[in-house]
Amino acid sequence: MNETVLTPILDILDVVGIAIFALSGALVAAKERQTFVTMAFFALVTGVGGGTVRDLLIDAPVFWMTDPWVAAICLATALIAWFTPVRVWDGKLLDYADGVGLAAYAVLGSAKAIAYGIPPVPAALMGIITGCVGGVIRDVVAGRPSIIMQPELYVTAAGLSAAVTVLGMQVAGMFGFLDAYVWGAAFAAGFALRSAAVRFELGLPSYSKGDAEIEKGDIAAAPPVSDHASDHSENVSPGKGPPG
Repeated sequence: MNETVLTPILDILDVVGIAIFALSGALVAAKERQTFVTMAFFALVTGVGGGTVRDLLIDAPVFWMTDPWVAAICLATALIAWFTPVRVWDGKLLDYADGVGLAAYAVLGSAKAIAYGIPPVPAALMGIITGCVGGVIRDVVAGRPSIIMQPELYVTAAGLSAAVTVLGMQVAGMFGFLDAYVWGAAFAAGFALRSAAVRFELGLPSYSKGDAEIEKGDIAAAPPVSDHASDHSENVSPGKGPPG
C-alpha cells in the first residue's frame, strides 16, 4: 500500500465512514427484525462494499483484508445497533450521519486513487464509488429501492467532495497548500450539500423528455378490457389488485 495514503486525517475519515455506513446497514436489518448475524452481515457489506470495489478497480490490496480493525468496527457497530432501540435513529439523524460517512468516504476514495497514480477523472469516480456502492449493495440485498434511484442529492454530494479533493490535490503543491486543507474543504463541501438536501429536500430534475410518447405507448400496449370484466370484479380479493 502506498504510504502517502496513511495519514492521520484520512485514517480518521476511513474509520468514520466505515462506522456510519456499517450502522446504516445494521439498522436496515434491525427494522426488518432480523437476527444479530444478519445485522452483522449488513453492517460489514455496507461498511466495506464501496472501498472493496474501489481497491479492486485501482489494483490496491483490499483494505479490510489487511487491516484487522475494519471488520471489528463493523461488528462493534452492529452490537450498538442490536442494543439500541431503532426509534433512537428515526427521523433525519441517520440521514445527517450518513452524509458524514458519504463525504468522508468520497474524500478518502479519491485521495487513495490519486496516491495510486489514477488519473484525475477516474480518481474522482473512485471517490463516488467508495461513497455510494456500499449503500447500493445494502439496498439491493435488502430488496428495497436505492437512494441513487431518487432525484434527491446524494451521488451529487459525493461527486462534489470527490471533485474538490482531486482538483485541490492537483493545485495544492503549486500554491503551497497542505493536502490536509484540501481534504477538510472537500469533506465540508460534500457534507454541506448533503445536509442541505436533507433539510430542504433538494433534488435534481427528473428526466421528462418523451413522456407523452411513453404514455401513448403504454395505452396502446394495454390489453382491451373484456365486456365481462365487471361481472367478476366482486370476486377479486382485497390486496390482490394494483397498488393505489
